[in-house]
Amino acid sequence: MAAQVQQSAVGPVHGEDSVRDREISVEQEHLDRVYRRLEEKIHEAEFLMHDAAKRGQVGTPGALAERDAQVFRAGIHLNRLNNEFEDFLFGRIDLLLGKDGKKGPDGAYTAVEPAEGAVRPDNTADIAETLHIGRIGVLDQDYSPLVIDWRAPAAAPFYRATPVDPGRVVRRRVIRSKGRRVLGVEDDLMRPELTARLDGRTLPAIGDGALMAALGQARSHTMRDIVSSIQAEQDLVIRAPAASVTYVEGGPGTGKTAVALHRAAYLLYQDRRRYAGGILIVSPTPLLVAYTEGVLPSLGEEGQVAIRAIGSLVDGAEATLYDSPSVARAKGSYRMLKVLRKAARGALELGPGGGAPAGQLALDDDTEAETGTAPPSGPPARLRVVAFNRRLELEAGELERIRRNALGGTAPVNLLRPRARKLLLDALWARSGAAGRHTDPELAAELRSSFDEDVTTEDSFIAFLDAWWPELTPRAVLSAMADEKRLGRWARRILNPGEVRKVARALKRDGHSVHDIAMLDELQAILGAPARPRKKREFDPLDQLTGLEELMPVREESQRERAERLAQERTEYAHVIVDEAQDLTPMQWRMVGRRGRHATWTVVGDPAQSSWSDPDEAAEARDEALGTRPRRRFQLTVNYRNPAEIAELAARVLALAMPGSEAPSAVRSTGVEPRFTVVRESLQRTVRAEAERLLAAVDGTIGVVVAMNRREEARRWLAGLGDRVVALGSLEAKGLEYDATVVVSPAEIADESPAGLRVLYVALTRATQQLTVVSGERDEPDGTGVPDLLRD
Repeated sequence: MAAQVQQSAVGPVHGEDSVRDREISVEQEHLDRVYRRLEEKIHEAEFLMHDAAKRGQVGTPGALAERDAQVFRAGIHLNRLNNEFEDFLFGRIDLLLGKDGKKGPDGAYTAVEPAEGAVRPDNTADIAETLHIGRIGVLDQDYSPLVIDWRAPAAAPFYRATPVDPGRVVRRRVIRSKGRRVLGVEDDLMRPELTARLDGRTLPAIGDGALMAALGQARSHTMRDIVSSIQAEQDLVIRAPAASVTYVEGGPGTGKTAVALHRAAYLLYQDRRRYAGGILIVSPTPLLVAYTEGVLPSLGEEGQVAIRAIGSLVDGAEATLYDSPSVARAKGSYRMLKVLRKAARGALELGPGGGAPAGQLALDDDTEAETGTAPPSGPPARLRVVAFNRRLELEAGELERIRRNALGGTAPVNLLRPRARKLLLDALWARSGAAGRHTDPELAAELRSSFDEDVTTEDSFIAFLDAWWPELTPRAVLSAMADEKRLGRWARRILNPGEVRKVARALKRDGHSVHDIAMLDELQAILGAPARPRKKREFDPLDQLTGLEELMPVREESQRERAERLAQERTEYAHVIVDEAQDLTPMQWRMVGRRGRHATWTVVGDPAQSSWSDPDEAAEARDEALGTRPRRRFQLTVNYRNPAEIAELAARVLALAMPGSEAPSAVRSTGVEPRFTVVRESLQRTVRAEAERLLAAVDGTIGVVVAMNRREEARRWLAGLGDRVVALGSLEAKGLEYDATVVVSPAEIADESPAGLRVLYVALTRATQQLTVVSGERDEPDGTGVPDLLRD
């Protein structure tokens, strides 16, 4: 369990405000010095940009290459320096003398444990080193650290030191600032029994503890980073080596999502070259993406990390619809893989007409080009060509045999087209009788080559091949599956008739669900994309410069443009972080796995919060995606979000959802018990009244969580209450947090899917301060309004 916050035990009680003001003044003086140095660094970066531009005027290939590289590096550095941070400098640690005098690359001493004799027998000591912790590292003119980057090894004691295991740390201070102004300080003493001196003065301790101060802040609709309040067990995960798979489990409020985001920033800091291939963070919902996307820029990292919702992983497609639980189970299960493979091959039989009845398409020199009539839709049932002055025909039976033979290959369907083309030519060659005309192998090969060229350049053959083996797209196949009879044929003995009917109807809707996105991605892998001819490069006068190819292999775009283009086109990543991994279906695991074939992984989840009905099947798919890579497992045990009063109520549902599971321990108590109310007149009035009451009770946000089928209805109930109130479905609440939460009808949420109790557990653990539960008739509330599911 992470260390609990220690109360200050040293420092004057009388005149505490004057001591606080003095300490704020000390930190303000240091922050002013940091910003003066930052301004100097900004001027240096601007000079480099200007100098790089002048190098480009030289005109030699070497100067151009050097200019591009220098502009790119200087631009990134300048962008980082110019970022406006809410609290650029946020921490400080005061340290005892270390065991050795070695310094690291950041200018700080590397010793973790104090030197022998650092603490005197009378429990007094001198502070030997003070380090300030911030979002990026800053050195002074003599290369001494003004600020240590929070990801550097020297910063680790700020997060990991506890009174049980303090190391060299005597005092840990969290500094609250806005812009260039220090607002306050909060101290934790790691060695409360020690009397330490700094510059001849007793080391004071200010405030009630940094963590409690952070937890008490009001929430907004965007996530704050936790860089100033990371706790020891969280820091172990963030700084864990990246090799193989890092698997992190933790209950609600343990900071899993925040840890995942901070880990991305840490990995880039530690090995930027290794992760130049990009880091992908997969989130369960667009709401969680919007909630978290500001964290990485605030940590000094952006550009190389893609945060994508699971429904946004396929370019050009976006999940906007929700499936019913029964449809989601069919679409998300491993069984759907077999259906998609059959559908991809079956769609070939539909031809380019998209499923119109198959007809005959006679393609020869007397086709529609002369008659002016269009061919019927559907695949052609006969091939006619003219070669060597003979008319050659292949009938439906022969064509069907060739198609089956071609589909016997293992390549993606679209990539089997060259194989089908060759088999057609073989059949036509055999029909022509020309094979026996020459006994000389060279003459025979020449004749066959001439025959193939004659046939394949005929418009009739090209048109036939396009109609008989069209290029299939994932969307076209998915649309074909919306036909219930057709889907029933492809899904025979895989899905039951009820599932076929529901899936086909769901696919008729205008738009995609999150499960459709995984199906589209699977179909892309099954179909494959035919190789496109390379686009001819426009003439570039710089190509005439001698040696340009050797110096600048990619000259048609700048390095920055190339980096941006690769980020947009990237389909595989160097590291993949999966947030709320317990919710991924088997088909979604296959989709994510394709993006991390050669990656290292961080997988973050909590089985107790899973909304997928078959966790064992999902675990099998997860293990397939992760392969044989070794696993390193961590467990987060402390709930920093919910007060004990709310956590205790949620634990009752956890006992029903997953008997034997242990809930994380709440780190604080507010004395405010959850509120229970019963619908009297109408559900709308009751929910709106509770939201209005909470608006007056808390300073931050209020989430109203309802069953998925009530989302739009609930938004109408709350119209006009302002931006602080948001209505969301039970599956949308994952990963989010609010100052107060209204959970509407626990029974409706629990009954909406086989995983309903786990979804309800999630809904009850979103609040940081207050929780209201609204019960209807289905909830069977007792005399005090407590619904049946939440009673002891």
